[in-house]
Amino acid sequence: MAQGQQTYYGPGSYGEDQVEAFDFTEASIRRGFIRKVYAILMCQLLITMGFIALFLFHEGTSQFVRQNPYLFWIALVILIVCLISMACCTEVRRTAPMNFIFLALFTLAQSFLLGVVTSAYSVDAVMMAVGITAAVSLGLTLFAFQTKWDFTMMGGALVAFSIVLLVFGILAIIIRNNILTIVYAAAGALIFSLYLVYDTQLMMGGKHKYSISPEEYIFAALNLYLDIVNIFLFILTIIGATK
Repeated sequence: MAQGQQTYYGPGSYGEDQVEAFDFTEASIRRGFIRKVYAILMCQLLITMGFIALFLFHEGTSQFVRQNPYLFWIALVILIVCLISMACCTEVRRTAPMNFIFLALFTLAQSFLLGVVTSAYSVDAVMMAVGITAAVSLGLTLFAFQTKWDFTMMGGALVAFSIVLLVFGILAIIIRNNILTIVYAAAGALIFSLYLVYDTQLMMGGKHKYSISPEEYIFAALNLYLDIVNIFLFILTIIGATK
């Protein structure tokens, strides 16, 4: 393992003294891990795009969900339960096929909720948000792979920014002002863009101070997926608020 590098084994557990430590400096292990993560991520994004397209272009689906609002709450409960289980329970996200089952349930629930949200916007607005998100995500991923700056040390700062964003979001809900909504959404898109670079470099390992264990391919894919979804939602909010 590169000198000074620490491996990330899960939420709140940094260190080199873990029994299950991997030699993450070996290029073959790192490449295989990255390929697996991006293969899972692509499947998640394809499923999500399928749900969004279904809600946008099939009016019957949107009407059925509006007439049965309990479906929204069921999906939300499934999403929260799966997210907490994968984030807090190491065995859940490391043990196959349980980890894939939980990730699949989470992705389906998240995709359904995104479909419900996007159905409130015009097709042009959603397609524009998808295009911008794709361009931003690709650019940030390439930047994360190429830059010499180490973003893996920004974990504490990103948590602080997220707390500020949460308080800002509550304020934006109370005040209900278009300009405030745009500022809030722009700040959210920026913070989750930083999260995308941070999570990408955690996955890369190499010369970065912190890295994520190769066993955590489900957790790595989940983090990247949530980063991209949040960037998409904040960009969609900006587009919706400006129209």
